[in-house]
Amino acid sequence: MVLQSTSRRAQVWVAASILWIPVGASAEEVQFSAQIRPILSDNCFACHGPDEKQRKGGLRLDTRDGMFAKGESEAIIIPGDSGRSELFRRLTTYDASERMPPAETGKQLTDAQIDLIRRWIDRGAEWGEHWSFVPPVRPAVPDVDGLTRADNPIDRFVSAKLDANDLTPSPPADRVTLIRRLHFDLIGLPPSVDVVDRFVGDANPHAYEQLVDELLASPHFGERMAIHWLDLVRYADTVGYHGDQPRSVGLYRDYVINAFNANMPFDRFTVEQLAGDLLPEATVDQKIAAGFNMLGMTTIEGGAQAKEYLAKYAADRVRTTSGVWMAATLGCAECHNHKFDPYTTKDFYRFAAFFADIQQKGVGNPEANLLLATDEQQRRIDAFDREIAEAEKDPKSAKDRIKQLKAERAAFVRPIRQTIVPVAGEPRITRVLARGDWLDESGEIVLPGAPAFMKPLEPAGERADRLDFARWLVDREHPQTARVFVNRLWKMYFGSGLSRVLDEMGSQGEAPSHPALLDWLAVEFIDSGWNIKHVVRLMVTSRTYRQSSLETDALRRLDPANRLLARQSRFRLEAELIRDNALAVSGLLVTRVGGDSVYPYQPDGYYAYLNFPKRKYVSSVGENQYRRGVYTHWQRTFLHPMLLAFDAPSREECTAERPRSNTPLAALTLLNDPTFVEAARALADRIVHEGGTNTDARLAWAWRQVLSRRPNPRELARLEPLLDDGAAPAAWTAVARVILNLNESITRN
Repeated sequence: MVLQSTSRRAQVWVAASILWIPVGASAEEVQFSAQIRPILSDNCFACHGPDEKQRKGGLRLDTRDGMFAKGESEAIIIPGDSGRSELFRRLTTYDASERMPPAETGKQLTDAQIDLIRRWIDRGAEWGEHWSFVPPVRPAVPDVDGLTRADNPIDRFVSAKLDANDLTPSPPADRVTLIRRLHFDLIGLPPSVDVVDRFVGDANPHAYEQLVDELLASPHFGERMAIHWLDLVRYADTVGYHGDQPRSVGLYRDYVINAFNANMPFDRFTVEQLAGDLLPEATVDQKIAAGFNMLGMTTIEGGAQAKEYLAKYAADRVRTTSGVWMAATLGCAECHNHKFDPYTTKDFYRFAAFFADIQQKGVGNPEANLLLATDEQQRRIDAFDREIAEAEKDPKSAKDRIKQLKAERAAFVRPIRQTIVPVAGEPRITRVLARGDWLDESGEIVLPGAPAFMKPLEPAGERADRLDFARWLVDREHPQTARVFVNRLWKMYFGSGLSRVLDEMGSQGEAPSHPALLDWLAVEFIDSGWNIKHVVRLMVTSRTYRQSSLETDALRRLDPANRLLARQSRFRLEAELIRDNALAVSGLLVTRVGGDSVYPYQPDGYYAYLNFPKRKYVSSVGENQYRRGVYTHWQRTFLHPMLLAFDAPSREECTAERPRSNTPLAALTLLNDPTFVEAARALADRIVHEGGTNTDARLAWAWRQVLSRRPNPRELARLEPLLDDGAAPAAWTAVARVILNLNESITRN
């Protein structure tokens, strides 16, 4: 049994799960950072928080000094005495004019929350800084009965929490489930039947670890990891605004894939993207990496104000960069001090000033300025440029010749891969904009700098630049970067982060379910040399990862969101992987790594409203039609319908987590999208030619190809009526469509 008992402690955990009783804490203990601060942040900080312009009554509850200040008549909080504490009186008074929060805010504390605050005050009102603003320190790994120091530390942290709640882990998943889970998690592709059979029959006690190492070494690992990174950095093949014109940035995607495959240390990965172009003797790859800075939306709309759009681009870089590396909502401070966290408006514009050296027009889409030309190609391009320059010396009479030469040059360059990289120059002046008003030039001029409440940034030169900033982000004393990344990795392999809100590690986020484990992983990540594959291997070789995802009635009742990790999680595959899976089992998938974006089938007329210029979607032909989903052309305003149906983002903004919806449109896509219809036909052809000579053998073969296991009699009985009309190709296509549409086919178990 997974559940040993339903003790009072376990029951109290359920009742207070929203308040997160920490590991090892009794139900009577209260911790400020994990339990009290979230209540105050949600209900009080808007009026009594960091934003002094919105602060009421001079009362501030987000700092120690403000919390323990004297009110008009009584102390706000008297440690040990809730009855004499003004805060508690205001929360419990029957006088509507004095009760907090005021009725007009729509906020109201529950009885359980009020009681929690009472107990916190009566037990001494101990203060604690917000957990994500304190640099992580490696905690001791808990001692747990049945586990030794040789066991995976992850399991010891998780088991300690399970023990505290009188629970035990679920049994290991069966080997077929494990190999499918690993393949989808690490490379995003299903295992072949031969690979499944070999693993299931392998008696080597280290077979699982060997499989993990093989998959981590696969060139498809980088493709799998890139999906989430490209969401974060809002990678797309179009500019987003107005006409949403195309641009060439596929080389940046290749850089990301190759970096993950090569296990590039995350600190170097960070530096090269933020400031690769500023490195001494920067390589071509480092310049391509710095294309991160050019992935934001741009416009060429007639009548657009250049100064306004430069302000938009600056704000976008602040939101994206703080979101990617810090899980910080610094963008909220563009117009006023942050209402919940200690970020100020000045912090926002000092952050923006790091990117002020990037030379960019406010109106005008950046053109590709880095070509991957061979030496011979570059000589030919140089010759074109000389001829054009010479022709331009003649009377603008040489016009036809110049036009012809430029057309020939463009035609020659077109097949050569190219991308957009930043060009650094004299930094623009950065001012604090009052309420974000780009027309107001009265604000204070600011220089680049870190948020005032965080560790200062020490520039190498007179003025801090993007290189200094990148190195500050990966300083081991930075409280957020390592935590943010390992938390997002955890979500990939366990279904949700240890801190569940992936894009917010501030006051409006969620305290970690296992704070010590999160800190241990963050420090381990740094101490390993920012080794991504090391941390991934730790996670997927843990006993916690290998658990069955089946839930008992008791676990469903006690821990429906699986925050205690007494089992693994089940979740639908990402959009790209659903398509990859269908192409893989049908035999159509082309597994070549890297290259420019491709154009899968999509409905005619879908681009009818795209103007400036008008566009007609032309599907790729040949092998490009069957490339992996990570290479799909990403049109921001008209995202490919299949990706849209399965919750892929437009990538107009940094996206840390995709939703997982369950809609009829998704089911219709699986049935009717041309790619899935073609995959079903190809799978049917394989069934007929490779699956044996009789119906039962073919059905069993098809089931194993798609689901890696043998069908049971009930499942076979449901498929057989589809073949009543005989074994015609259309009948087997119908069978293939059903199997590809099963919930199990698109679910990571």
